Amino acid sequence: MAEQTQRDSIYLRLARELRAAILRQDFPEGVRLPTEAELADRFGISRQTVRRAFQDLVAEGLVHRVPGRGTFATPREEQYLRQFGSVDDLMGLSIDTRMQLVTPMHQRVDVDAAGRLGLHSDRVHKVAFLRLHEDTAFCHTSVFLPPEVGRLLESVPELAEPGTAGATTVIGLLDERLPEPIAEAEQSITVAAADAGIAGHLGCEPGRALLRIDRVYQSAAGRLVELAVSHFLPEHYSYRVRLRRSGR
Repeated sequence: MAEQTQRDSIYLRLARELRAAILRQDFPEGVRLPTEAELADRFGISRQTVRRAFQDLVAEGLVHRVPGRGTFATPREEQYLRQFGSVDDLMGLSIDTRMQLVTPMHQRVDVDAAGRLGLHSDRVHKVAFLRLHEDTAFCHTSVFLPPEVGRLLESVPELAEPGTAGATTVIGLLDERLPEPIAEAEQSITVAAADAGIAGHLGCEPGRALLRIDRVYQSAAGRLVELAVSHFLPEHYSYRVRLRRSGR
């Protein structure tokens, strides 16, 4: 079981590195990615492990395979469909997207958010922003933080002025400042109608069905450090998860 878990970790790490390189456009159109044999030799792993990583990228639409020629990145205009499978993937949003501030960091009373963060008071810090890819907004996110966590970000320039854009993520900013790293997130996915404000930011009609993704992040010490409520245009989001049979 431990050996299987280690193999899974290696192939996921390779897939993540290749995904990041593709999104950085290290392999522009027409440039072949390294072969299975080349990657196996470079990383000291089996070709089967490399093949599993490629299969993930093919499923995500990031690469396509041409018999007799090799594996190539999907043309840029066809490939943008964001998939998340780990906290590292979420932090990696800064690779190919930008965060544009809508509502600066501020304190407010929010009973629901405070309750979900397990706070003893109703006060939280809140910030709201858009996530853009090539200047097109595909996600609106409201982030709620416990007061002691919010204070860590009060002086961050990217969170101070509406309209400020930058290549960063809130969890990335927190991970640099918290005494312990962010270790996991509990996620729920529902459908929600776009209200007038979110519709205006995402360029869709009010009432449009959006994917609502709620995530509560937890540090390695078990502390709840962030609640993020995101509304995605569904054509720009997909979700993947690995399922295993129990007892095997």
